[in-house]
Amino acid sequence: MDRAALKTPVKKIAKKVAKKAAAKKAVAKTVASPDVEAVLRALEKGGSKKFRAEMGPRYGLFVEQAWGTPMAQIKAIAKPLGKDHALAQKLWDSGWYEARLLASIVDDPALVTSSQMDKWRRDFDNWGVTDTVCFNLFDRTPHALAKVHQWAKLNDEFGRRAGFALLACVSLHRSKMSDADLLECLPLIEAASTDARNFVKKGVNWALRAMGGRNLKLNAACVALARKLAASEDATARWVGKDALRALTGAAMAKRLNRRR
Repeated sequence: MDRAALKTPVKKIAKKVAKKAAAKKAVAKTVASPDVEAVLRALEKGGSKKFRAEMGPRYGLFVEQAWGTPMAQIKAIAKPLGKDHALAQKLWDSGWYEARLLASIVDDPALVTSSQMDKWRRDFDNWGVTDTVCFNLFDRTPHALAKVHQWAKLNDEFGRRAGFALLACVSLHRSKMSDADLLECLPLIEAASTDARNFVKKGVNWALRAMGGRNLKLNAACVALARKLAASEDATARWVGKDALRALTGAAMAKRLNRRR
């Protein structure tokens, strides 16, 4: 083969390797000393006016500070950042919706304190931030179960929602959590089952379904409570119970639980 012909692909490969090396170096620099302003600019750049306009009417997300950045874009921005507790707090303090979602991804659950959880929870003002923070971060902290018991008794809508969203996420993600610890949360579900506020009742329902999907023992206990609620004189409790029963006694749930025997 002609040597000149060989040089072209070799040069292309060399350029690609150099480009990748430069990219890795840039990422390493960002991870070593993340600039919160640069991260916020990246989030803003990834925003969509169309998505921002749809957040309220379509998804029930009524927030003042938002760019309309999709979650896929937020995750892409989070990937090179790794875990950074200090950056997470700066992102949270910015007040931007997308920055707070990103904070839940980059924060280190081992460094999250009970006090921080309470402070962030007091800022919850929509279901998107509430559920995402519980799903990505709070359920992995050592304080998760204690916060379930505290927050489930709160009066504000998103504070109480957080308690049951956290219980649902613990049920989904903490495989080593004991059945006994989770069973102690059933009275919390029953007590809140008559709370007719939209985001509370849906959180209560989610927690009941998530717990009942862990194993046969918990499923039996959750089905028993769901049947009790379904027969309640209270309309909200009946909705919670009936909806949970459909999920907990359906064919898909039976198949799932049988695989976990």
